[in-house]
Amino acid sequence: MKQPTLLILAAGMGSRYGGLKQIDPVGPAGEIVLDYSIFDALRAGFGRVVFVIRRDLEAAFRKTVGAKWEKRVPCTYAFQDLADVPDGFAVPADRAKPWGTAHAIRAGRHEIAEPFAAINADDFYGAASFRALAGHLTAENGPVGHCMVAFRLGQTLSEHGSVSRGVCLCGTDRLLTGIQERTKITRHADGSLWDEPEGGPTAALTGEEPVSMNCWGFMPSMFGELDAAFAKFLQGEGGRSPKKEFTIPSVVDGLIRSGRGTVKVLDTTSRWFGVTYREDKATVQESIRTLVAAGEYPDKV
Repeated sequence: MKQPTLLILAAGMGSRYGGLKQIDPVGPAGEIVLDYSIFDALRAGFGRVVFVIRRDLEAAFRKTVGAKWEKRVPCTYAFQDLADVPDGFAVPADRAKPWGTAHAIRAGRHEIAEPFAAINADDFYGAASFRALAGHLTAENGPVGHCMVAFRLGQTLSEHGSVSRGVCLCGTDRLLTGIQERTKITRHADGSLWDEPEGGPTAALTGEEPVSMNCWGFMPSMFGELDAAFAKFLQGEGGRSPKKEFTIPSVVDGLIRSGRGTVKVLDTTSRWFGVTYREDKATVQESIRTLVAAGEYPDKV
């Protein structure tokens, strides 16, 4: 089987963070978060990288990221464009917001024909996560045997505000049966965790729930699923809404509930961390310094 490809979703601007957080240095030698993801992916056995970016960010991204990694691994660029919709559909006149994570992954359809992992550019997933992904993607799982890496909810929170997380539901066979969206999770002063969505019922959480952090492993058949699901999304409310998002959890949920594919939930010993709010950057920097000091990463990636 071919080496899997790493698809990195880097088209977004961080609205809460206030800038292009994908190219903000956090490592001791000026590394950005996705540098560590690529480093971990290569040593896990991935053979190629595809960056999903916006065309207006291309020059800055190539200068900051491409110039470094194109010398070390084959790199390709795919562009997420609001106008990239199936034939017969049009973008609503009042639509400015990007379509969502599933649309971003779909942007790589012309660049990838092998099993691939899809991750966020601004999330740190850890070496064990990429080893788990590579192990699944290079095994004989069939054309519809996808996977995801789940993290424990309590290890994915921010000290600086609420977060949204998709709680993974699965059976003893570790196959995903659904994703329950929790939209406003906060740790209270007494240490308890609560989901307190606007206009909805509150729910207590334990912190041990497995959650999706957009760390997926897909067979190339997923692109056909994305095309079909996007057309259905556009035929409905999504095709008229200026804000409704076409998300990968919704596509995965439809796939597994219909029986067209399975998603294996992979456990990881890695700790996730990321920059949701600007204040999170210092925590990420300290976490990376600790991993470098422990020998998990070289002084310069």
